[in-house]
Order: sequence, then structure tokens, then C-alpha cells
Amino acid sequence: MDAWRWKTATELGAGIAEGSIDPIDLTETFLSAIDAHPMRDRIYARVTHERARAEAKAARIRMKEGRRQSPLDGVPISWKDLFDTRGIGTEAGTKLMEGRIPDTDAVVLQRATAAGLVCLGKTHMSEIAFSGLGLNPIMGTPPCINDDQAVPGGSSSGAAASVAFGLAAAAIGSDTGGSVRIPSAWNDLTGLKPTHGRLPLDGVVPLCLTFDTVGPLCRSIADCNVLLGLLDVSTPADLRGVSLEGVDLAILDSVAMDDLRPEPKAGFEAAVARLEAAGARVFRIVVADLVEAFNIAGDLYAADSYGWWRDLVEANPQKMFPQILERVRGGATVSGADYVSKWNRLREIRKTYAKVTETYDAVIMPTAPILPPNAERLLTDDAYYKAENLLALRNTRIANLMNLPAITLPTGTPSCGIMFNGQTGQEARLLRIGAAAQAALA
Repeated sequence: MDAWRWKTATELGAGIAEGSIDPIDLTETFLSAIDAHPMRDRIYARVTHERARAEAKAARIRMKEGRRQSPLDGVPISWKDLFDTRGIGTEAGTKLMEGRIPDTDAVVLQRATAAGLVCLGKTHMSEIAFSGLGLNPIMGTPPCINDDQAVPGGSSSGAAASVAFGLAAAAIGSDTGGSVRIPSAWNDLTGLKPTHGRLPLDGVVPLCLTFDTVGPLCRSIADCNVLLGLLDVSTPADLRGVSLEGVDLAILDSVAMDDLRPEPKAGFEAAVARLEAAGARVFRIVVADLVEAFNIAGDLYAADSYGWWRDLVEANPQKMFPQILERVRGGATVSGADYVSKWNRLREIRKTYAKVTETYDAVIMPTAPILPPNAERLLTDDAYYKAENLLALRNTRIANLMNLPAITLPTGTPSCGIMFNGQTGQEARLLRIGAAAQAALA
């Protein structure tokens, strides 16, 4: 049964469907592994034993009666601690929300439950989701699968760790500037950020409502595909017969290829070579206006986050990790006129980007230009923290700024991912490319 912990969610769902896996046994396997794990309390903020067991029991009954609700009915997954869970604490990684217990589940959790997924618990995260590093000295910093002295990536840090350490079959996180894709890449997982607005944010504690998205962290594109369909209440993309033959990929030379550390650079180049060997045609493009988009992004993120968090932050600033407090307070000085003007300019840059990239099937780049930084140094060196945090999120933020769906895949080089940005609203097309690419990179 321990082998179940390392299977994909879709493999586990297929095992339940054919009768070789019992949902209760499966859930108990994960719960036992969580409770016995030495880093349990660094990964999970709360383990929902009673809920998980009740949902697994219901899944077993449906299985025996031949009325499973979805291909993943009975599969146990984890939830980032900003998704509201009825009667269970949801604190968004911050003492500012300590003891907060919602009355209802987030809409995406309601949909997952209706599809038969089992909720294992809530995972730790960067405070208020405002960091790509995953360092949270107040509530808990999860480990990185490849280096226990390094941060795991954020802000969906515990989400990634729960899957990478075999403590959940998949995880649901959020992505505002890279918070699904960075921890996925640094923990050798597959992560999907959908187009903004594709999945509902009702019952999700916000960071920046104009950029927030919900996305899965998984072991495969197939898992991401099925989970997106369940959370969206839509038909998953058809991944049969996928191929890279004749697929046009564009390496983005603007911003994304600057200042790459040796390992991400080597991992990306090796991955591109395998994609070309599988039939993809690779080009290079420049979108010069992206530099300006980055220059205005800071004020947009800070103003959005401060607008929502201001009252809580200013009532108890001493409760926050100083790096996050400083970052969110940056929104206090952004004027309304500047905010509107910069959003208008960003919309124009989005049109330019769409025009330059419209003939390509996907735009590719290293998911992160750096490896996971050392956690202790981040705590003791303010300049290092700021520099590494900005670099960690640099490439992933492109998809958020341009409102694109994006996926990250492992390259085979530890903690180094390759990212594919698709066209706005075209998740199915991107997932098919991702499935073909994953086969080529396996």
C-alpha cells in the first residue's frame, strides 16, 4: 500500500475504478504517512482526519454501488491554507488570521468534494501568499524535496511538499505571481496556472484579486488536466494522440533568459534539445514591452494586496514577518490615478504580447532562473531575501501579467523546471502540448 503514495492521482483513481484500491485503505495510507512523517508539522498546518475518513467511507459506498462521481472519486489531496474549509481553521499563513474558522467551504473545494475527492488537510504557505520563496518563520517553512536546508518555493509551499514527500496524491494551491509553478518546479512536480477568472475565487483568501488564480500541483499533466476539469465543472482536454511533431515553440529572450544560474540554464537547454528531438520547432522571440510591464507590476501588486489587507495589517503589524509586512505596505503610497494609469498601460502591453506570440503554440523559458535559496541565509540577510524573491518570481510572473495559462514540467535536473505559456483562455491546447512535452522529457 505504501507504493500508492507515489502514484499519480489518475492512476489511483483508475485503481479505485477497477476495484484494486479501496478508498478507505488509500486514505488511511496517506493519513498514516502524514502522522508518522518527521516533518508533518512543517508541511501540514492542520490534518483533517475526521473529514477525510468520512469522505473516504462515502467514496467506498459509491464505488461498490457503481456510482462514482468522477475519475478521481476517493483520491486524497491537500489544500493550501487559504481555501476556506467549513469548521476548520483557515489562516492564510499569518497570525493576523489566527483562529479564523469559516462557515462554508470555498467554491472550488465544494466542487472537489462533489466530485468525490478526499480532503486530507490544509498545508502551510508563505504569509498571506506574498512571496515566491516559501519561507514562513512565524507559521512554518516546509522542506524542499531536494535540499532540506533550502526553501521549497512559495507561496504554495506546503502544497508542493505534501505531494513531493508522498503525503498527498495532488494538491490545490493558488498562483498570483508564480505560487503554483515555483514550488512545483523546485520540488520536481507538474503545476498548472489557469487563465485569470477560469476558476472561481469565492472562499479563497485573496492576495491580489486582479491576479489571483487557483491551480493544481501534481505528478503529471494528466492529473492537472482532470483536476482542472473537476474544479471548473467542465470536460477535461482530450490528451490522446498528442505529439510535438510540427509544434512551434518560442523561447522568450526578453527578461526570461537573463541572469540564469548554471543549473536552471543547463536543465532548460537539455530539455529544449529533447523537445526538438521529439519534433518541436524552436524559435526565439523578443517582446520589448515586457520590461515596462515589470516596472509597473510592483505598484499593481502592492496596491491590490494593501487594499485588502490594510486594516488587518495596520491593527497588528508586529504579528507579521517583517519582509512580508514591508512588501504589503508598499501599496500604501500608490495613488488611485497611478493605479488606473498603470493598469491601462498593462492592458496595452498584453495586446502587444498577444500579437507577437500568436503564431506560436507556446512560449517557453526556465520556470525559475535560480535554485531554491538557503533558508537560514534568507532569514539573516535582508538584501539576499529581496533579491532572491524577485528572481524566483521573475519568469513565472510573465504569465500573470499577460493573463496566460502556464504549466511547469520537471526537466530532469533537480529543482529545475521548464515553463510553457499558452494563449489566454486556451488551457486545453496548452495541456495537450504539455502532455506531449512530458512524454518527451520523461
